[in-house]
Amino acid sequence: MQRIRLRYTKRGRLRFTSHRDFQRAFERALRRAEVPMAYSAGFTPHPKVSYANAAPTGTGSEAEYLEIALTAHRDPAKLRDLLDESLPTGLDITDAVEARTSGLADRLQASVWDLRLDGVTVEEAARAVETFLAAESVEVERRTKNGMRAFDARAAVADLQAQPPSADRPVDGPCAILRLVVRHVTPAVRPDDVLSGLRAVADLAPPVPAAVTRLAQGLFDEETGTVTDPLAPDREAAATPRPGDAELTAAAAQAPEGPA
Repeated sequence: MQRIRLRYTKRGRLRFTSHRDFQRAFERALRRAEVPMAYSAGFTPHPKVSYANAAPTGTGSEAEYLEIALTAHRDPAKLRDLLDESLPTGLDITDAVEARTSGLADRLQASVWDLRLDGVTVEEAARAVETFLAAESVEVERRTKNGMRAFDARAAVADLQAQPPSADRPVDGPCAILRLVVRHVTPAVRPDDVLSGLRAVADLAPPVPAAVTRLAQGLFDEETGTVTDPLAPDREAAATPRPGDAELTAAAAQAPEGPA
């Protein structure tokens, strides 16, 4: 009947939740909010939820995406509020749109990351970034289920800048912020891979683990180097009414909004 695309966050201590932990919490929220979910067929039906490019465990995020399939029409804004109320603080639903176009996963072409390096000056970080960007390739290794794998961390990096922390986030001691734009390639290059590359080519080794947050993910504009909102095409399509939209909106207004 209807597909809804949601943007959600992983903030604070909940950045340490695994993808499976979030799945369980989200499925409980669907039940609490009495969302009319469509289910898969077979002996063990599951709610039809499609997750797209989840952030690694331990990283925060302001831009995670998923899609749900419903058996009845619901207003996306009201559904967003119901689900947000049913999830713990830190796992927050920040946007919801009706899916009017295809290929959400295909639009997640790149991510913008914020890497906070406590104990590192901006000057040290800037010198390391300059060395990293000047390299033709930066080989790093990561342990996978099939053993150690080597790959180039430089090729996927579209932009990398060293910046001071913002004025509204006071720091105690030296601190540098790395703003990273990385393309989604295979194998995936993660922020910790870029940090490994900075250590390898520029001997940049923060005294404490970096605090990593994904700020955005979506379509990558090659001309401007920016990452755009992947839900924008659905919002634009929603501005053009389709046959039957008025009837569906009226039905959604009369439907129960959630548990009493």
